[in-house]
Amino acid sequence: MPDANRKVNVAIIGLGFGAEFIPIYQAHPHANMYAICQRTREKLDSVGDAFGVEARYTDFEQVLADPNVDFVHINSPIPDHGWMSIAALKAGKHVLCTVPMATSIEECEQIVQLVKETGLKYMMAETVVYSREFLFIQELYEKGELGKIQYMAASHPQDMEGWPEYWERMIPMHYATHVVSPVLGLVDGRAEYVSCFGSGTINERLAQKSGNPFAVESCHIKIKDSDVAAHIWRFLFDTARQYRESFDVYGTKKSFEWALIEGEEHIIHTAKKPEPEIAERVSVPDYAHRLPEAIRRFTTTIQDAGHLSFIQGGGHGGSHPHLVHAFVSALVEGKAPWPDAAASANWTCVGICAHQSAQQGGAIVRLPDFTQAE
Repeated sequence: MPDANRKVNVAIIGLGFGAEFIPIYQAHPHANMYAICQRTREKLDSVGDAFGVEARYTDFEQVLADPNVDFVHINSPIPDHGWMSIAALKAGKHVLCTVPMATSIEECEQIVQLVKETGLKYMMAETVVYSREFLFIQELYEKGELGKIQYMAASHPQDMEGWPEYWERMIPMHYATHVVSPVLGLVDGRAEYVSCFGSGTINERLAQKSGNPFAVESCHIKIKDSDVAAHIWRFLFDTARQYRESFDVYGTKKSFEWALIEGEEHIIHTAKKPEPEIAERVSVPDYAHRLPEAIRRFTTTIQDAGHLSFIQGGGHGGSHPHLVHAFVSALVEGKAPWPDAAASANWTCVGICAHQSAQQGGAIVRLPDFTQAE
């Protein structure tokens, strides 16, 4: 039986987007917001003073050397996710890391192997599969209201102009988990292979900087041991479209389609109705009731509404307290987090393999064996 009074000590790494999680951990009944880490001392002290966090580090290695840290919550720039997760696991720390897991197959494999060897827990903090929209679709599916799923599609157009410079070196499909995770997570499936095409071109400066010429990457995913396929697409620059993280699901009884414009209601299509009545708008409920009462308010409360991830991402669908609760519960109760290391690797490697496919004109690229179910 889990200890009802146990608390786990968290160190948050990176205080841009990461600071959003501090008050959630402070309010969670099984978490202790122990330490924060930020390279810039001024930012570190500003956040630490604002939230009353005493343990402060400018050096990640010092965090790993602190025996009081049970787990790290990594919110650093994407190029740092892989090596930081590997270093933390080697230091005996559990890891919750924002997306993606890494930007290379080799780093993903090393993380999965370390989790197997150490017994430590790793979870990729994918916001989409804890958003209210996904939880609503998942509920419809589990109740049988969608019927048999026939097809899924997801898109993540996002103009990264004005974001930190490292985004100019990013490849669209290397940041694809927001579209991969819902199509695989809903059916609890793993990607078996992908075929992806690049479309259009970005400007020469960005193409040279990133090594990627494509404006848009569009990928089909074959789900292992399933007759269902899914389609995803991404862009980062030089394509006109309002921000969107969409997820469409088509079933034999009902289908869910994401609104085309931010702020509009989504759409449910119901089979066997007169044609004018098939489509109807739907209000997606919040799922705060699934959380401990002390953190329920954080599904609708945003601490830093000016951060670009919230301006473009609509607050990540109320997912943050769900992510915190999922991982803290996994540690306290000794259960596997979702997604675990292998699933996180599969979701991440879909994008890496997709870009490889695009470079080969759409050739089929199979996912590595280590990303399949353990």
